[in-house]
Amino acid sequence: MSKNARIIAVSPGEIIRDELDERGWTQADLARITGRSLAAINEVVTGKRGVSPQTALELGEAFGTSPEFWMNIESAYRLSLVDDPKGRIRARAQVYEIGPIKEMMRRRWIKTTSNTTELEDEVRRFFHLASVNDKPRDLAMAARTSLRPGGGITPAQRAWAYRAAHLAREVRAAKFSEKGLLEGLDDLKKLAAFPEEIRKVPGLLSSMGIRFLVIEHLRGTRIDGASFWLDKDTPVIVVSMRYDRIDWFWHTLFHEISHIRHHDTGAVSDGREILLDTDLVGEDAIGKRGNLEMEARADEEAAASLISKKDIESFILRVRPFYSKTRIIQFAHRTRIHPGIIVGQLQNRGEIGYSANREMLVKVKHLLLEEALTDGWAKVVAA
Repeated sequence: MSKNARIIAVSPGEIIRDELDERGWTQADLARITGRSLAAINEVVTGKRGVSPQTALELGEAFGTSPEFWMNIESAYRLSLVDDPKGRIRARAQVYEIGPIKEMMRRRWIKTTSNTTELEDEVRRFFHLASVNDKPRDLAMAARTSLRPGGGITPAQRAWAYRAAHLAREVRAAKFSEKGLLEGLDDLKKLAAFPEEIRKVPGLLSSMGIRFLVIEHLRGTRIDGASFWLDKDTPVIVVSMRYDRIDWFWHTLFHEISHIRHHDTGAVSDGREILLDTDLVGEDAIGKRGNLEMEARADEEAAASLISKKDIESFILRVRPFYSKTRIIQFAHRTRIHPGIIVGQLQNRGEIGYSANREMLVKVKHLLLEEALTDGWAKVVAA
């Protein structure tokens, strides 16, 4: 039998009438045998009263059956009386399995509705599906996730990636070229000396041919950033600002630029697996780098783009283990980089603890959101 088939059941009263006829008893006889009133027996026979465990026990004694027999008859009959939902509950459950529906409604990625048909239409539109029975295809985005090792990405991570692909089409940028990218890197690094300069990042990236946007992460996704190509000529970088720290932002940005420089993914339409950058910096980065050569290269290039490997290692050899604020600031002035970025690299190398010099890890999100196309933090973008 199909799990969606209707249950066909007879009432306990019909079974009781058959038993009474077979024995030549009346309802009054059954009342006297069980010690129940005739009215009570009649209510069970006519279906006005259900079979309780006590009644099931008494009927079992009277007719020589088990109490479970009567309870099963009662359960099957009552279930058969329930309105058939015609798959509405299963249909809604399938929709909720595709993505974090409540959060997507709250962020206005899809229309808020309690109507199942409308909800299916919204989800199909968002994920470009012919039917909600289809699985959303993955998009080609660079890096990795540590949340589900070997198990693919989560529905929430996939929804975030789709939102990024939707909004990237709303960002304007110059025509991309490899030459323009390389020429702009020096100017980009200069902005990393002072927190306020972060306001210029979206515009500079746009002039380099890179579309840039900020999308607040969804709960539990732990996404830091991603890079992808809308087509072979249109690169995109998106960050989540999950950590509001100057070192986090600049490392994430140059990490994604590395993916762009090496064309680590094709266009989003290629249908490749989504691989999202997570845990790039911070306490939860320890032990989670994995063995992905592409990610190791992107991390190394990002760090070296901000502070040359030779300079940081020379500084460590001269100063270790006494990394005073004065020494860090002096080194920052010499390399023309913000001290917080130096602190972040020292933390990531295990040279200092994550509680050391945290006042240098200044917040920059509020500055970035003034200029970048932003989705999240109560900002709503139509797409």
